[in-house]
Amino acid sequence: MATMNAEWPQEQTRSVLAWAAGLRPSACPRRVVAVEGRSGSGKTTLARAVATGLGAPLLHMDDLYAGWDGLRDGVTTLHDRVLLPLAEGRPAVWQRWDWTTGAYAEEHRVPDSDWLLVEGVGSGARVLRPYLSGVVWIEALDAVRKERALARDGQTYAPHWARWARQEEAYYAADQVREAAGLILGNPAR
Repeated sequence: MATMNAEWPQEQTRSVLAWAAGLRPSACPRRVVAVEGRSGSGKTTLARAVATGLGAPLLHMDDLYAGWDGLRDGVTTLHDRVLLPLAEGRPAVWQRWDWTTGAYAEEHRVPDSDWLLVEGVGSGARVLRPYLSGVVWIEALDAVRKERALARDGQTYAPHWARWARQEEAYYAADQVREAAGLILGNPAR
């Protein structure tokens, strides 16, 4: 396992791209990379840059969670609607969760590609690892993460911060995602 702590995100993007170049497909015919870490750690920012560098589609776990208590449901959806179909050579079609209406909305098909990036809490779950080529773990200080998350989502997220953090705690304790990561990155405070 490699550990990096460099300028965010350009140097880390290059680190992930270099690391990913050595990955092989797993159960899926494409290389699937999960970008994991707690809320506000910088997963989306890094995943967007890496997806661009790889020319890969990017799937956000935020689109799969069934609301504020839906972390594990999101993992099941990623498994059942995306990774398992891809491994079986079938089209992967998932339905986006609409946070405003509190219901599932339109369907999306995962585009054909040699790569797929999935970012978000749950993307590196134990049940998903047979389908993943690798897991990137991003760390950031708790205070920095909370500040970033609330700056990003404002008062929409504020009343749910502790609720979501409890789900993260239970999930990470059970699934040991950081320990399974092939690359660990530190996202320094700015």
